[in-house]
Amino acid sequence: MHYFSTNHRSAYADFREAVLKGQPDDGGLYFPECIPKLSHGFIKSFSEMENPQIAFEIMRPYTAGAIGDEDLFAICEETIDFEFPLVSITDRISALELFHGPTLAFKDVGARFMSRCLRYFSADQDNKTLVIAATSGDTGAAVAVGFHGIEGIEVVILYPSGKVSRVQELQLTTLGDNITALEVDGVFDDCQAIVKRALADKDIQRKIFVTSANSINIARWLPQQFYYFFALKQWNGTAPVFSVPSGNFGNICAGILANASGMPASGFIAACNANATVPDFISTGQFSPRDSISTLSNAMDVGDPSNFARILEIFGHKYPRIIERMNAVSISDAETTEVMKRVYEEVGYFLDPHGAVGFKALEDQLSERPDDRGVFLETAHPVKFDSVERILGTFGSIPVEVSELLQKEKRSIRIPSDYETVKELILSMV
Repeated sequence: MHYFSTNHRSAYADFREAVLKGQPDDGGLYFPECIPKLSHGFIKSFSEMENPQIAFEIMRPYTAGAIGDEDLFAICEETIDFEFPLVSITDRISALELFHGPTLAFKDVGARFMSRCLRYFSADQDNKTLVIAATSGDTGAAVAVGFHGIEGIEVVILYPSGKVSRVQELQLTTLGDNITALEVDGVFDDCQAIVKRALADKDIQRKIFVTSANSINIARWLPQQFYYFFALKQWNGTAPVFSVPSGNFGNICAGILANASGMPASGFIAACNANATVPDFISTGQFSPRDSISTLSNAMDVGDPSNFARILEIFGHKYPRIIERMNAVSISDAETTEVMKRVYEEVGYFLDPHGAVGFKALEDQLSERPDDRGVFLETAHPVKFDSVERILGTFGSIPVEVSELLQKEKRSIRIPSDYETVKELILSMV
């Protein structure tokens, strides 16, 4: 399998090169030269397979020529050694809980898969590899834990000061060793812009292999297809509508890619907060990035979602094809708060502010389609968000690992939203 740039001005790369580079030289995103078609036999029988086998079958076409089958299976097995339960909330709505991994968030899967790919590829390299990532919440924690202690890899994580929760911040700032946390005076889009510049900087590239651990990187993005198959494995009836809390659009893009490969789905809802760039596109056909807005669902506070370029590639840049398979809606903080309270009072289920956006978007669409049923992705444990206790009066039971984490002290470097400051720091690490 080879990968081209969504900007169409860079050379093709194989899986290894695309993972190590992270981003093409022209500033686009890597995208597979062809979308694999899953066999009829696999689609018919995957619900009887163990999860590592499902993951292996999904990823095998994408890594062809770069990772052998035995090593790929081991990577998949290590990546998903926890549960992905589908929980019924109402008779028509179920939650796919993606927060049972080490950092209690869905991004554990991508970070763990990518870290193991880099460990595999770095074995024959003399130079160190630098992994750089921007985070609006859970990416940073998943990357920090996923890469912590891996020999030959340095990690730099940029996060917007005051705009991630206490638990999220502690998860990415308390590990030390090969993990450096940069607390940026700015918003997520500022952090992401710095990461993109660093990935394209020739001065840095001459000194160290540099790659991204955001969903910019195909090794972070592609494994997110697993979730949807794990949901269907537990599903009864006709294919569901998937409602996906969406910020940088990597998660929903992976689901749409899986659907294009043959995975059954009745459709997709991009459940957004007040950052309505894509909902506005669905309404108007015009994609107009803007500055991000701070909301309760902070991990989705993205005004210029990178992965939308990949969604355009999947649909051949055809607006009618996009709106046929994907809806996108904006849910306000007031609506988010109301649904968190209502679901807790009615069924005793704790929604985090991101899952609540997914639930509300799905509930609204199902009210107009009485024959449909759906799944929303509950992307992070409620304890990771201070707002849950403020809104509901409790987090419910607090996991032991979080109780221990709250006793630790953060270690971060506070910096202005300035690329040259970050560049100087990176070069000093070489």
